[in-house]
Amino acid sequence: MSTMNHQVRLAARPSGLPRPADWSLTAEPVPDPGPGQFVVAISHVSIDPAMRGWMDARPSYIPPVEIGAVMRAGAVGRVTASEHPGFVVGDEVYGLFGVQEYAVSDGRGVIKIDTSLAGPSTYLGALGMTGLTAYFGLLDTGKLKAGDTVVVSGAAGAVGSMAGQIARIRGARVIGIAGGPEKCRTLVEEFGFDAAIDYRAGNVRKALREHAPGGVDVYFDNVGGEILDDVLTCLARGARVVICGAISQYNETQVRGPANYLMLLVARASMTGMLVFDYLDQYPQAMAELAGWLRDGKIVSREHVVHGGVGDFPATLLMLFDGVNTGKLVLALDGG
Repeated sequence: MSTMNHQVRLAARPSGLPRPADWSLTAEPVPDPGPGQFVVAISHVSIDPAMRGWMDARPSYIPPVEIGAVMRAGAVGRVTASEHPGFVVGDEVYGLFGVQEYAVSDGRGVIKIDTSLAGPSTYLGALGMTGLTAYFGLLDTGKLKAGDTVVVSGAAGAVGSMAGQIARIRGARVIGIAGGPEKCRTLVEEFGFDAAIDYRAGNVRKALREHAPGGVDVYFDNVGGEILDDVLTCLARGARVVICGAISQYNETQVRGPANYLMLLVARASMTGMLVFDYLDQYPQAMAELAGWLRDGKIVSREHVVHGGVGDFPATLLMLFDGVNTGKLVLALDGG
């Protein structure tokens, strides 16, 4: 086992896109576990749009990452040393371990995973926070019903691709919005969406009216901005708009709100934000259902895995905002 733990720490709060100077790469001895603790060797780090919000000091649903602190991140790894009665050496686990090679934990918020059922990166995607966010966002916040017309933005991304597949399983007609013809082909041919709209081709509203002539019953929003405004003009009566994310706004110094919000009144619709952390007590049952769908081939788990070290984190994070990845973006440490 290595004697040093390499880490990525937040050095400055970014303005716009994060820059190399916003990070520092540090090293310190691998920690030893104290009473009631264990040490995890991290193999895969989750790369998520929410990270950009965690870097800002503005009020949010979770405290910001402090300057000088290890960057917050979900990750999976293996227990290498333990003084905790519930975790033994060799256990595979998921937790908010941060962007580093080793983490010490007291077990709070840590979930044991079974990598004989699926690879570790899948527990950051389809069987992790990504899949759970799509699951609860659609079924609880979105109150999805069979026969609904569902539109998903950021549909080729981690949460969006899962949301569309879950909606299809539950009997909905699913339309995805993504950037570029290749991603749109993937939505239909790999993820089973009924239709796909390339927002880069222009006139999203016209395409929505063609693909959803009866209006949109559920809109699962991952991007915000102009596309949110477009979909608001195409809502069916009683529609449910699920605000999961707004990646188009995360690097803006002035966030653009919805200009067409009065369409909620016209359609007697609702717009509700959701956070997966509110469903902690329901994770086991949801993960069991997601695992069953994955086992039965009803959902496809696609991960975009970048192999490298923790020093590759800053460049990998920027891939999210360049629209490079399809499916879940993961940094595998040391080629793991």
